[in-house]
This record gives sequence, structure tokens and C-alpha cells, in this order.
Amino acid sequence: MLYNQILVRFGDLTLKGKNQKEFLHRLYELVAIKMEGLPVVIENTYDRIYIYLNNCEAEEVVNRLQYVSGISSYSLVVKCSNDIQTIKTTALELMKEIALKNTTFKVETKRANKNYPLHSMEVTKAVAGYVLANHSLLHVDVHHPEIKLHIELKGNDCYLYNKEIKAMGGYPVGVAGKGLLMLSGGIDSPVAGYLAMKQGVEIECIHFESTPLTSIESAQKVVDLVKKMARYAPKNRINLHMVPFKEIHMALLEQIPESYNITIMRRMMYRIATKLAEKKNCLCLINGESVGQVASQTLQSMKTINDVTNIPVLRPLCTYDKVDIIQISRRIDCYDLSIKPFEDCCTVYVPKAPATAPKIEKCESFEKKFNFEKLVDEAVEYTNSITIEQNSDLDLSMLGLEVREVIFELKNQ
Repeated sequence: MLYNQILVRFGDLTLKGKNQKEFLHRLYELVAIKMEGLPVVIENTYDRIYIYLNNCEAEEVVNRLQYVSGISSYSLVVKCSNDIQTIKTTALELMKEIALKNTTFKVETKRANKNYPLHSMEVTKAVAGYVLANHSLLHVDVHHPEIKLHIELKGNDCYLYNKEIKAMGGYPVGVAGKGLLMLSGGIDSPVAGYLAMKQGVEIECIHFESTPLTSIESAQKVVDLVKKMARYAPKNRINLHMVPFKEIHMALLEQIPESYNITIMRRMMYRIATKLAEKKNCLCLINGESVGQVASQTLQSMKTINDVTNIPVLRPLCTYDKVDIIQISRRIDCYDLSIKPFEDCCTVYVPKAPATAPKIEKCESFEKKFNFEKLVDEAVEYTNSITIEQNSDLDLSMLGLEVREVIFELKNQ
């Protein structure tokens, strides 16, 4: 192909006022990290990033850019000098590659260089006329063209492209600080993690595992989901904190009325997550709750569960319906993993009639029946933390042990 560069656009990052420099610096850093190992050259400017392909496959660069938050769009471009004859011949070469059948086209010109001797419309007419005269398969249609040829004049250079490809958008991951994602093995929480990263929040993940009450395959599914999310992380890796939840799980099943079991289980999870967030310098908790989706996600339930924490809880999916969530899950390639039939501790014992309007006072009364503070502190103390990389080959199920034993062995190898 004729394309020799990729032009990267920032979107509304340029509206960030005094914070603009910090946002752009972070984006430059993320793009450079994602391009590691490729022979490309990156040129950063105040309003664009230009990636020189240097004979690198454009498809590989584009694939990596899809995992960079803060990019509004990008285009494969041909860069040439701003000499009008060079522009015309380059445009013709590009159109010969693009238009392989009878089709309509339109030329649009933007002239950032106001000292250029020709106005935008004059460039458009000159190029369109030249292409039309030398390409028998093309016809002009200024209203509904099948191909738009874009020409941008900037300084002494000219950039030609025919597509503006939508990117991830949002803000560069990390500019908003770090949050702790409460990750189950379901559909919702990985999507919540993705949306948080898209808005600039770097994440660590916490998972409450109850092996052998739950299968080790359930924990493996979580590891595999973190691998998927790691593609969007700054260095293609995310810290995963595996909380040994079996003792608390058993105590709840023995001591708490069935209708309140899930509510108090969630309160315990929030207590543990809050303590771990403080240890790991996370500024907030993140979860996949969506208002009204299940019994523990009514507003009254959220209020009762939230009562045990004093740090912000982000719920990126709070107004999404299931169709929206599934659509995003498919797009980030988590859906097929999420629907694997391995139950986590929130689904293995689902009450027949869970409380949908639980009271804080009742929860506190039930919690007095057992020494939950000791169990919570022990769960935090014995939490196992591992770093999951995008291409990690960690396979818990092959080892046939409880998760805490597996991680202990890995740490001591």
C-alpha cells in the first residue's frame, strides 16, 4: 500500500486547559509503550501524533492503537510535499489503489498553512480535476460520494487519506488515578473495568475466591478475563488480588438468614476491598453493578451495602441495560469467557427470595452473631497478589490445587 504514516487525533484532550500538558504527555507515553518492538518512528505534536511506518505492517500498528484510551480517531495517510503537482500525482496513485471499480468520489481540503498560495477550494478543484482526467473508473459526486479523499496542508507537508477510523476515545489511562475493580467471573465487571480505564482510571483487580466451594476453573476464568483487560493497561499488565473468601463464605451460610446472605456477603466484600484499596493506594472501588439488574443492585441494597465503606464507589454500568453491556463485552472480547458456566461465590448459593430492600440495622444485627472483623482482617492479610500480563500462560486448573496453594507455589518457584 501507498500509506506511509498513521495520523492520530486526540479529540477533546485539547480542551483540557491547564491540564492539557499532563494529558498529552500521558498519551504520548502510552502510544510509545504500545509501539514497543516495532520499527516505527513517533512524532508528537500539540494536536496530533504521527507514526511513521518505516515498512512496518500498518495492520499491526492499527491493532495496537485500538487499545490506547485517549485517542479519538486515526487515519492511514500518505505524506508528501505540499507542491501542488506532487499532491495531484500522489492523490491519483492513492485513488488507483482504493478505487478498483466504478465509483464516485469527492475531494475535501483543509489548509492549516494559511500562507499556502492556493486556497482550499482551489486545491480541491485542481486535484479532483487531475484524478478525474486520469482515472476512468471514477465519477464526482459532491453530495453522496462513496470515497472521500481528504487533503490536509500543514507547514511544508501534505497528508492524504480516505478514512477516519474511530478509536477508543476517552482519556489516557492513568491520568485520573488508580481504582480497585471488584472482579467477578461474569459479564458486567470486566466491562466496568474497561469503561473505567477508558475514562483514565488505571485499575487493579480484586477477586473473592472460595475454592473448593467454587471450582478452580472459576478462578481461572477471572485470570483469563484480566489477561483480556491487560491489553488496555499502560504496560499490558494488571495486578490481581485473590482474596481467600471461603471462611467468610462458610460463616455467612451458617449464621445469616438466607434472604440477607447476599447483602451481607457484599458488605464483607466491600470491607475487604476498602482495606486493600488503602494498602494499594487506590482512590476508589469500581464494580459492575447496574441499577435494578439483580436483588443486590436495587438502590436500597446499594445504600445498605455501601454503608460499610468510606471511599468512592464507581459504577460505570449503573444506567446500562444488559443488551448494552453484552455489546461492549463482545467488542472487548470478554463475552465468550464471561459466559463459561463456572460459578463464583456470589452465584453458587443464590437465595430463593433475596431481600430487595435490606435495612442497615438488620444487617448490623445479623453481623453481631459472628466475629466478622477477625475474618475480614485475615482475608486481607492472606490475600495473594499476582501480576497478570496480556500474554501470560498462567493456568490454575492444570495444577489441581486450591487457588491460594497455587499462588503460594508460584511465588516460591
